Amino acid sequence: MTFQDEQGVLSGFAASRTEDVPLRDLRVATDAQEDHVMWTQTITTPVRLELAFDVTIDGDRMTGDSRAGRLPRSTVTGVRRVP
Repeated sequence: MTFQDEQGVLSGFAASRTEDVPLRDLRVATDAQEDHVMWTQTITTPVRLELAFDVTIDGDRMTGDSRAGRLPRSTVTGVRRVP
């Protein structure tokens, strides 16, 4: 995942070995200690799925889950990489 903030507008994309897809409907809710981020994205490989993400950003760490329609939630974790 790559997130960008350009003049207060959040955008991003997800990159994999097989495709790069834009993140859509990005929303951020902030409280005193962390940021809560939600977005959707569509993948086409290995099958076409509409994924909905709901994660919490705490410092350099991201934790939360994603859903693909009726499938069970999948755990999502990540650590910020410095370019």
